[in-house]
Amino acid sequence: MKRFLLALLLISTPVLADYVGPDGKTRDCYCTDTSGSRIELGEMICLQVDGRMFTAQCQMSLNVPMWREVQEGCLSSGLQSAPSDHTEPDEAS
Repeated sequence: MKRFLLALLLISTPVLADYVGPDGKTRDCYCTDTSGSRIELGEMICLQVDGRMFTAQCQMSLNVPMWREVQEGCLSSGLQSAPSDHTEPDEAS
């Protein structure tokens, strides 16, 4: 089991590295969101594609940055209603 984990670790490490082209220059690998903003490898965002929303992570596949769905739907924070100042009228005795 330890050998398997070590082999898996050694194999997965190059995936996290930047790409070095034939000219020896290091190329940054990153994804872009729908507005064209740069998203680093490993970051997760909410994507909406064809009317479907899901959480996706920027990953490398065959030396190409790509989005991989990691969860159906997206995390969001809901607004809680503010306490109202409405007070109940006192009953007359």
